[in-house]
Amino acid sequence: MSNRYFFSWRKLINWLVCALLLGLAACAQLPDQPVKTKTKDSALVFPPPPEEARFVFERVIYGSADVVPEKEESSLKKLVVGTTEHGGNDPLRKPYAVAVHRGRIFVSDTVARVVKVFDVPEGRYFTVGDSDPGRLMKPLGIDVDDAGTLYVADATTKHILIYDRDGKFLRQLGGPSMFDRLTSVTVDKKGERLYVVDIGGVSSENHRVRVMDAHSGNVLFDIGKRGNGPGELNLPRDVAIGKGGSLYVVDGANFRIQVFDSNGKYLRNFGQVGKQYGSFARPKEASTDANGNLYVIDAAFGNFQIFSPDDDLLLFIGDRSAEDGPAQYMLPSGIYVDEDGRVYMVDQWFHKLEVYRPAALAPQDGYLGKKHNAETSR
Repeated sequence: MSNRYFFSWRKLINWLVCALLLGLAACAQLPDQPVKTKTKDSALVFPPPPEEARFVFERVIYGSADVVPEKEESSLKKLVVGTTEHGGNDPLRKPYAVAVHRGRIFVSDTVARVVKVFDVPEGRYFTVGDSDPGRLMKPLGIDVDDAGTLYVADATTKHILIYDRDGKFLRQLGGPSMFDRLTSVTVDKKGERLYVVDIGGVSSENHRVRVMDAHSGNVLFDIGKRGNGPGELNLPRDVAIGKGGSLYVVDGANFRIQVFDSNGKYLRNFGQVGKQYGSFARPKEASTDANGNLYVIDAAFGNFQIFSPDDDLLLFIGDRSAEDGPAQYMLPSGIYVDEDGRVYMVDQWFHKLEVYRPAALAPQDGYLGKKHNAETSR
């Protein structure tokens, strides 16, 4: 991915929204976003010409109706009654995080108290965690391993709940004695290690990442302690695994990304509070792609920023907006990059999940492309 991305600037001032929702002085002026440009086929591309397009806005999911084929009677009812509500029978209510396995999209919903599953290739929808055993109370961070096993961080019960790819409950780990404020879970590809974020708080010194055996639940070691020095954390939010097992920790209240090796040894950090390229105001979740690039959501900027393995800013996508629309966000929270390089971004305020496709990937390619092939062959 080239470092010579094109950025165009325009001021985005919204004192009232920033003060009300974020309480961050850094929000007074936000970094402007790359202009969204439509190609001949009306697709939004990023960055705009004359630079080479890197990503294409592909689709939005508000709920089950955006994945499950509409039945004839439902279509007739919509025509007669005039129903236009997003999401169909089961819309996203307050989505938080997203994980994807071979076209099957898992989204945690804190109001619905379940993980909602949108299987695009199969045109199928179901929920996880709505019954015992394995009932969820407040699912936040989620992740999947290479087998599609689902790991869910439940903030209320302070457990990591584990399910198979079809939602069958397998086991739970952790508990109130192990976490102060459980917020996020990341698993390695083999499903052997968990990196669990304990966000801590004002009255807690446990601002840390607990590294656990994914099968026994034993704590192997902790990363970080409360503070602002190298290797110290202040309200950590998420962990992403990079090439070679390197760990990127979103150090929220220190407004930076800290990098550790697979054994928890501190390597470096980058980023600072501000409005310039590569700065942060409210960083939340992160994900990595096959090339080792890091994608970080910033809830204050209403975008995600992409950094190279050398910590250079490559591109940022999204625009803070009070009105819903493609690449428009008010409260983004979750991000995930799938096996094909598609990027999935959750916005809590607009109750949606948006998908971006690498420009080099044709619509019919990859796991989501299987659905495209099925539809075009009818």
